[in-house]
Amino acid sequence: MVSWSLRTLALALVVSSDAVGVLGARIQSPFIKLPSDAARRRQDVKDIFLTSWNAYKEFAFPHDDLTPISESFTDGRNGWGASAVDALSTLWIIQEEAIFEEIVNFTSHIDFTISHTTDTVSIFETTIRYLGGILSAFELSGQKYPALVKQAEILGTKMSAAFVHTVPFGQLNFNTSTPTIQTSNIAEAGTLTLEWSRLAKYSGNDTFRALAENSVRQIASLPAPIPAFPAQGIDPSTGQSVGAYVTWGGGSDSYLEYLIKYARITNTNDNLFADTWHTAVDSSIHTLLRQSTVGNHTYLADLDDSRTIRHIGSHLACFMAGNWIMGGKLLNNNTIVNIGLALNEGCWNTYASTATGIGPEAFGYISSDGDFTGSGDPSPGNLEFYNRNGFYILPGDSDYFMRPEVLESNFYAWRATGDVKFFERAVSATNSFATFLKTPTIAFAPIDDVDSTDSDFIDDMESFWFAEVLKYLYLTFDDPNRISLDTWVFNTEAHPFIAPPEKAVYGSGKLRSADEFQPFKAMSGPIPAVSSSPKLPTKIPN
Repeated sequence: MVSWSLRTLALALVVSSDAVGVLGARIQSPFIKLPSDAARRRQDVKDIFLTSWNAYKEFAFPHDDLTPISESFTDGRNGWGASAVDALSTLWIIQEEAIFEEIVNFTSHIDFTISHTTDTVSIFETTIRYLGGILSAFELSGQKYPALVKQAEILGTKMSAAFVHTVPFGQLNFNTSTPTIQTSNIAEAGTLTLEWSRLAKYSGNDTFRALAENSVRQIASLPAPIPAFPAQGIDPSTGQSVGAYVTWGGGSDSYLEYLIKYARITNTNDNLFADTWHTAVDSSIHTLLRQSTVGNHTYLADLDDSRTIRHIGSHLACFMAGNWIMGGKLLNNNTIVNIGLALNEGCWNTYASTATGIGPEAFGYISSDGDFTGSGDPSPGNLEFYNRNGFYILPGDSDYFMRPEVLESNFYAWRATGDVKFFERAVSATNSFATFLKTPTIAFAPIDDVDSTDSDFIDDMESFWFAEVLKYLYLTFDDPNRISLDTWVFNTEAHPFIAPPEKAVYGSGKLRSADEFQPFKAMSGPIPAVSSSPKLPTKIPN
């Protein structure tokens, strides 16, 4: 059950939509003071980036990803050079201009009309990594390279074939422009608006915006298991929900993330996006918010198809803390901001409590209403770990796959508050990465067990290591006015897009009415994999 203090906060959310009020919808604290060691910390991150980059260039480029243990490569993103394109915005931010220009030239000559592998193309992954990376680089460089827009338009035009109906299919055969007819999820179908609206702006073709936006409008109109929070699964053939699973984790995450970000980047007067986000947050506070019985850590549970609470969290879901901080600021609602900060503490605790100082892929916990996770009862070892730390690592989820979400939320907390503890946490994570992810061969790699200082490695360095993890760390140590959260909006792959001056407030200040929705009825059907890394490579002994 939700504790009394959190119930009080939930009530405050309903009755006080302007808790912060007069300062307007700005995210960053005006009182951030960088510690004296900030320059050295930036260089630490840059050293990790360049070590990783040089290894990628030597052993993997122009392929997608480096396999650092075997000193080879994979082409899991259609062989277009995912790590290179995904790194573009970070290269600009860390001021590696020569490498940036080299990769702009490379990107300008990629043949995006076909897949360079036999794999289908993920509309979601291609949008956030390739399209987002290309258009962000165009903006960051002062629109200096129009060839990038041409490439983005080719890519967007090809991907448009996935829109047979209002909601796009998730996979597309690029060589035949034929979608794979299967169910999708709301993250895949609802995480296109930032990139496709930006493509519409620079290409002059508003169809791109309309396609992405109409998919979100359809999802936002669906009957939902809890108010304004759709089920994770969706059938593009019908535009209707599949199943009844509710989570801030993979498969739903970035749909929710983009609702408030799209409101900010467009400054639209249509309150649908901000109000839907606000209502989903309110529903989450009333239904999903939990505190652990040890340590009083704040978490968001999942709600499964049987309407049973699952006491689980994940690295992927930990983005929500930063998203709530951002969204609460835009709504001028300090209640949401404060809960976001509390969620950030819970996520950071998963880093602070392990032997490596790095958090696991997924974890369980116990709250006053039980310990059900869907993975069986916690073992004696799990309970021992829980009694020390207020969470335990779920079986099979002890790995760290070089994900960014905890450090992403830590970055938002730092920029919103200026509290130096968030800066120091980024220092801790940087040191942990330098110590435990450094391979005996080249570069850095995921590890199999975050609670072991002698873990096996996983032989795959995905592109989001360049795009997200190292960017969020670097920006935590950088001048907060260079890439300010008040002038830039990050896509879900951490590619920044420039935003117009902020409005005074976003949304109507009211929750969406239950009268807007039909009663929810779960529809059965297969749900696709939700991990952004469904093909975990073979573990390599340390």
